[in-house]
Amino acid sequence: MNREQRREKFLRVDLYPVTCERLSAGRSNLDVLEAAIRGGAKVIQLREKELPGRDLYRLACAFRKITAEAGVLLIINDRVDIALAADADGVHLGQDDLPLAAARRIAPELLIGISTHSRAEALQAESEGADYVNIGPIFPTATKEGVSRFLGPEAIPGIAAGLAIPFTVMGGIGAANIGRVVSQGAHRVAVVTAVTLATDIASAVDELRGKIKSSTAA
Repeated sequence: MNREQRREKFLRVDLYPVTCERLSAGRSNLDVLEAAIRGGAKVIQLREKELPGRDLYRLACAFRKITAEAGVLLIINDRVDIALAADADGVHLGQDDLPLAAARRIAPELLIGISTHSRAEALQAESEGADYVNIGPIFPTATKEGVSRFLGPEAIPGIAAGLAIPFTVMGGIGAANIGRVVSQGAHRVAVVTAVTLATDIASAVDELRGKIKSSTAA
């Protein structure tokens, strides 16, 4: 797929699962991936910040094979080189990662998502050519060590207002509070432990997707 085709597929995303093997209740990232796909996920982000590059590449290739067969978008966290080498659909970059413009030069057809924590950062990412932005962290979360400031769901409309590109929200979101972020205009919700720690991952994905759809329709 080219970038435009990937962007069109991304518009159909509702739940955006992100992996974290240390928070997967003893299951592997591949176990989580396969279960998430059974639950109806249309995208998955491979996020393993501590994994050596060679091992991450091998895992990304395994993810690519499974996601390609299922028609699911594959996003790699941080590593543009791994995303390109594994033929992933995109890369997700933080504020301290490779600058967006540099990533775009070497990966013109990849989706590039940017983590943002304010309206200024979101608008800057859009102006520089991001395909989507993530807004967060919304609630306290176990995956962001050392973070003391959380935006709260009420911040979503102000940050997202006027954005012409899609946005996701992330940070401590689960079945009990997902309605609060959807009611603030978030229709694409990124989660880690709400999926990875679920007893039945496929059912959790299906439930969360259902809550997004029902809250959006309300």
